[in-house]
Amino acid sequence: MRADVDVLVIGAGQAGLAMSHELTAEGVEHVVLDSETVGSTWADRWDSFHLVTPNHFIRLPGGEYHGPYGSGYLSRDEVIAHLQRYAASFGAPVEEHRPVTALRLDGDDALVADTPAGGIRARRVVVATGAYQHERRPAWAQELAHRMPVLGSTDYRSPDDVPDDLPDGVVLVVGGGQSAAQLADELFAAGREVVMAAGSAPAIPRRVAGRDGIDWLEAAGFFEQTLADQPSVAVRVAANPLVTGNHGGQDLNLRTLADEGVHLCGRVLAIDGDRLVVADDLAASVAKGDEAYRQVWQAATAISAGWGLPGPEELPADPPAPVAVAPPRLARVAAVIVACGYRPDYGWIELDGVTDDHGFPVQEGGRSPRSSRLWFIGVPWMTTRRSPLLMGVGADATAIARAIAAA
Repeated sequence: MRADVDVLVIGAGQAGLAMSHELTAEGVEHVVLDSETVGSTWADRWDSFHLVTPNHFIRLPGGEYHGPYGSGYLSRDEVIAHLQRYAASFGAPVEEHRPVTALRLDGDDALVADTPAGGIRARRVVVATGAYQHERRPAWAQELAHRMPVLGSTDYRSPDDVPDDLPDGVVLVVGGGQSAAQLADELFAAGREVVMAAGSAPAIPRRVAGRDGIDWLEAAGFFEQTLADQPSVAVRVAANPLVTGNHGGQDLNLRTLADEGVHLCGRVLAIDGDRLVVADDLAASVAKGDEAYRQVWQAATAISAGWGLPGPEELPADPPAPVAVAPPRLARVAAVIVACGYRPDYGWIELDGVTDDHGFPVQEGGRSPRSSRLWFIGVPWMTTRRSPLLMGVGADATAIARAIAAA
């Protein structure tokens, strides 16, 4: 058994690195483990991925974005490089390629993290394994995988990954969030016929009155909302607002996809022989996006007036919703891209009562009531909406580090 460490941080993404930075500032001995390399979870994104939040929202403690393109959107590889520079800047004690296979109590005074290279005994553990760990695939997607290529959003890298052996074959993109919309957009631009089985997600304008839509959301207090402010805890798995940082940042939603030529239909419910069974809900999904888009525009108008600045022009009335197409017969589908979001996976923590019925950690300010030695960071809605984000995880890290140092 390795010599004891005071604090063990599991995960070297933005949450784990922010935690390491703040523990270092507090003079707390610690070690950070990652199953791969620093920032490697970002490598699961496709090749053309860009942040949807402007670069100036990268606000890690001691690792803020200070480059010349604060209103731009870093690419996947630039995000990884930023995190690697951040870790190097304060000498983060990261051990890479050290996956934790189990975490268990060792009596009353320590936790033990099992790894292939041996166990590590720690007085306290901070779990920083990301906002979501398990890609969700509906049961019908598993059925389709026996009949045609089915790729998850983490499998997809570029249009070259999608088979085109079927003459006049359709690519079916399933999902309602940012990933599904961006992949459908990219595949269509690459010359593929795309049908998107769309779920419901809010949409936001990329820019209003010369400012980014995310800037207006921050000014409106959107990111300070808590889980208690929401009508249901289901918001933890809700789709993020539709928009893109690609091509310098632009609007991307169900309307823009339909306008460019992507075919839209409702959510896939089941497979019936050679037929997709879909819901009659496309109009409702478009309406949800429209309403959120309108709310951001109205917030920008009100905030501008309060600041004494000219507001945006009046938003025109919504045209009729795009007409849903009949879903393609499976014989015409060359491949399916499933982008139905993620779910948490903390099954490797061998303590009863660590998670709730939905699989999310039970915690208060990051501390687990199951054990005073166990902490979490980077959890959706841990304190506010911004908790897992590059803009907000640092504040949670500061609070947790101070609590650990004071214990």
